[in-house]
Amino acid sequence: MSIGIVEMSRQQMTDDDRWQAVQERDASADGQFVFAVRTTGIYCRPSCSSRAALRKNVAFYGNAQEAEHAGYRPCKRCKPQDLGPARERAEMVAKACRMIEEAEEPPSLDELANKAGISRFYFHRVFKEVTGITPKAYAAECRAARVRGELSRGASVTGAIFDAGYNASSRFYEESDKRLGMRPTQYRDGGRDARIRFAVGECTLGSILIAATDRGVCAIDFGDEPELLVTALQDRFPKAELIGGDPEFENMVAAVIGYVEDPQDSLDLPLDIRGTAFQQRVWEALRSIPAGETASYSDIAREIGQPRAVRAVAQACGANNIAIAIPCHRVVRTDGALSGYRWGVERKAELLNREARL
Repeated sequence: MSIGIVEMSRQQMTDDDRWQAVQERDASADGQFVFAVRTTGIYCRPSCSSRAALRKNVAFYGNAQEAEHAGYRPCKRCKPQDLGPARERAEMVAKACRMIEEAEEPPSLDELANKAGISRFYFHRVFKEVTGITPKAYAAECRAARVRGELSRGASVTGAIFDAGYNASSRFYEESDKRLGMRPTQYRDGGRDARIRFAVGECTLGSILIAATDRGVCAIDFGDEPELLVTALQDRFPKAELIGGDPEFENMVAAVIGYVEDPQDSLDLPLDIRGTAFQQRVWEALRSIPAGETASYSDIAREIGQPRAVRAVAQACGANNIAIAIPCHRVVRTDGALSGYRWGVERKAELLNREARL
């Protein structure tokens, strides 16, 4: 039941992700793959400090054995055939994460550190460097994810709370609004009795859907077919009361579309932000990027105090459901090239072009 903060799996990583890691010499990617240079016949770690190769000459392999089977020899500088300290730390943290996920009660910091065979202070530091959050925060996200899973399967609220490891229901209710965005019974019932106002409009980037709970905007979604946008909202909250045609809400929609077309003023909206503790830190950092400017994934990782969490930052950007207001389109690669965008790279490029005119 991993919440996917420790590392991006090989199935999730694309060659674009791997190439970005190579360009950034990202040590946190060591052990996840190796890259080989066809013109030299050598393969390296992502963090290798050797002279950068041309993208057209680079191939990626899952590990050293695959690269050597393809006829490449290891780099003498970075020694990619060795496990290396970065990978050892990542595996240690991965084991700790599995221990947290499988435990009925969240293990203490001392228990986790003893299992890893290091001091509690060093373990805490390494865990935060690798994952971007503390062991306590990771355990909280695991428990919240268990509750969400149980509620989605129709379990009773009380049963879901205690099955997830909360020893008192009051502890969960204290944070349920942030974790779920609504009352637990509403989440379990697909948003039953929740009121979500929404509207669909058209702009030069295609169709756009804006939706909001009583807390604030919970979705700004671009697409090519308005019907599919509404269907996606219904799938998220199948039993919520979806309200369209609200004149007051139409004013908000007009403001969002106006910003898309001509981003002169800041888009200051109340937001209903739902995500893990790490995701929310990333999204808050994104909101600090001024219109007309960009930042790299490495910049954001450093901004939140987790310079090694570049991969996790990219994942948090991809999990953003609120376009424009949480401006993940302003995050680019270190070399300035555009990376993936859940609403399409073409839309990302156009949004940046419009903001650059400022």
